[in-house]
Amino acid sequence: MRRRSSLRAVSVMGALAFVLAGCQAAPEEVPESAPDEEVVEEGSVEAVDGEATSDGFLTLYSGRSETLVQPLIDQFIEETGIEVEVRYGNTGEMAALLLEEGEATQAGVFLSQDAGALGALSQAGLFTTLPDDISSRVQPGFTSTDGSWVGVTGRARVLVYNTDMVTEEELPNTANEVLEPEWSGQVGVAPTNASFQSYVTAYRVIDGEGAAEAWVSGLVSNDPQIFEGNTPILEAVESGAIPLGLINHYYWYRLQAERGEDNIASRLWFTEAGDPTSMVNVTGVGILTPAQLDQDAIDFVEYMVSEAGQNYFVEQTYEYPLVDGIDAPADLPELESLVNPELDLSDLESLEETQELLTRFGLL
Repeated sequence: MRRRSSLRAVSVMGALAFVLAGCQAAPEEVPESAPDEEVVEEGSVEAVDGEATSDGFLTLYSGRSETLVQPLIDQFIEETGIEVEVRYGNTGEMAALLLEEGEATQAGVFLSQDAGALGALSQAGLFTTLPDDISSRVQPGFTSTDGSWVGVTGRARVLVYNTDMVTEEELPNTANEVLEPEWSGQVGVAPTNASFQSYVTAYRVIDGEGAAEAWVSGLVSNDPQIFEGNTPILEAVESGAIPLGLINHYYWYRLQAERGEDNIASRLWFTEAGDPTSMVNVTGVGILTPAQLDQDAIDFVEYMVSEAGQNYFVEQTYEYPLVDGIDAPADLPELESLVNPELDLSDLESLEETQELLTRFGLL
């Protein structure tokens, strides 16, 4: 069925509503049940029998920015002839919109900037099971365990620092060292950003609730500099406004490609492997339950993990590919060297508790 409608805007408060609703009885979206679908239990995902059909049209909700992914979407349109209508917003906003629309959603596919939102939507039963030949392409540990969503790229959390203000010998190596008195008022963070929230969630998963609360409390006491996202943090470090910031690795690599390494003052610092500050999160994609037999949605997800899709992210956005046989951007540490074996990305679904924690300490 050809699905078109005007797409409504949602507020940042709507994004918060999504997270706070994540573990309550009401799901983010009420999935549409196919006539022959057998529901085993709430939150489970079952494959549906039937033949997928195409009408040459797809509605995509994207939690990734237009500047990053629209060229790839245009490439997909050109190669397949499938028309794609995209609704952009941050990942929380898109998830909130899915909650608001319920069974009436026009979206066939959700593209997320982090695993936490994907896990929360999967837990609510909002994704259909992906074909095995798609989900099996991505290395275990970087995708869902139940086939409800598939990882697309890897993104390492790093520290960015200004080389005119800080030497390597002075840099912190762990999350707790970021809280040392010498960094008071010197560190840039973006609490509303999904990547920062996933980092705090990882801290909760790795070290426990008490340790995470103590870290957030210590961060607030250390007077962090608050920004809206990774790019403003990088710009502030680059200009010398602050010496240090917490970002994702690929923002710096894009800046390096634009200006040349000799023309920038900032560099990246990878902290101790296994520490929450060095966690590897993923972007990912899932097919929403109403589109479970939509061939256009299947084709789009398949394209994200194809050689063409993976090479785009390597060459244009400097992210780690997750499919075997595709080389990572030059000069990046091996992905496996950054991974914490104690962290299961599916555990990042507990965004509700993280936002509650950040709100309690005034960061949201």
